[in-house]
Amino acid sequence: MTGEIATVYVVDDDSAMRDSIEFLVSSVGYQCQSYASAEAFLEVFKAGEAACLVLDVRMPKMGGLELQRVLAGQGATLGLVFVTGHGDIPMAVTAMRGGAVDFLEKPFNDQRLLDCINEALRYSMRMTNAAKCRAAVVTRLAQLTARERDVLDLVMAGKPNKVIALTLDLSVKTVEVHRSKVMEKMAVMSVAELACCVNLAK
Repeated sequence: MTGEIATVYVVDDDSAMRDSIEFLVSSVGYQCQSYASAEAFLEVFKAGEAACLVLDVRMPKMGGLELQRVLAGQGATLGLVFVTGHGDIPMAVTAMRGGAVDFLEKPFNDQRLLDCINEALRYSMRMTNAAKCRAAVVTRLAQLTARERDVLDLVMAGKPNKVIALTLDLSVKTVEVHRSKVMEKMAVMSVAELACCVNLAK
């Protein structure tokens, strides 16, 4: 986690379970914040951070699977670990398809939970870094002029400068200038890098 203390969120309406998990994760050096409901968690959570969420499935009002859908809609990059005392296969399948790292039934082994948390934190870091890269690429794309974007689209289509010039009714020299500006603004050195950036933004 690049030297920062990782944060583990716990959302469970069972106070004894919250206290137990908080004690466990704090004992291995993680920060822990616990909440009695999904609603209380959503009031303070800010999407975009790398963290783990240990989440109960069945809770009053908003359950864990619904919270998972809400977080996905917000673009959250958390690593989710579901815990439940009343799980079933369809519920587990839904959670995993939604991107959960694991689905544990209570009571669970402490080391198993810690292993899942570590995996969730690694997953979250990858997702957070990818989201930051994507946002940076989108920002760079927004800096292109309309003509530079036209040139970019044709470069991505594999068209050589002469064809781009004919298509856009420009001189080859002007196309070369626009192409150079595109590469500069996108902070890339090759068409291959440019393609990677454009694909990342999709």
